[in-house]
Amino acid sequence: MTAEAQIAALAGLALILIATAVWIIFRAKNNPERRERRRRLLLSRSGRLGDGLITETSDDSIFYSYSVGGVSYTASQDIGNLRAYLPPEHDRLIGHTFIKYAPRNPANSILLCEEWSGLRQPAPRPVDQLESIT
Repeated sequence: MTAEAQIAALAGLALILIATAVWIIFRAKNNPERRERRRRLLLSRSGRLGDGLITETSDDSIFYSYSVGGVSYTASQDIGNLRAYLPPEHDRLIGHTFIKYAPRNPANSILLCEEWSGLRQPAPRPVDQLESIT
């Protein structure tokens, strides 16, 4: 192998290593809260609508069940960051609801996000948080 070929190979390897390092750095900034918010917004925009049943609520979670294509699913959604979109009395939420789920993975579902609510009761939309969405 000639000297020019070795230099070109090492330069290519260095470029790949730099690109990998940049990718890792940007991926590290993507914390779990951001990933969860992005998942919710994606399901809100492109998910399919279905019927569900809220079975239980707690301070941080809503538990629900639904059926897609004859398969029953039981799931929960963390509502810690979405409390402003919920009515004050969580117990009144128990009952029928709408869900959105991913068509290719029906186990991936939501009841509520920043842009959409499947709750039968209208959820309040805080003005200060609407500005942060845009």
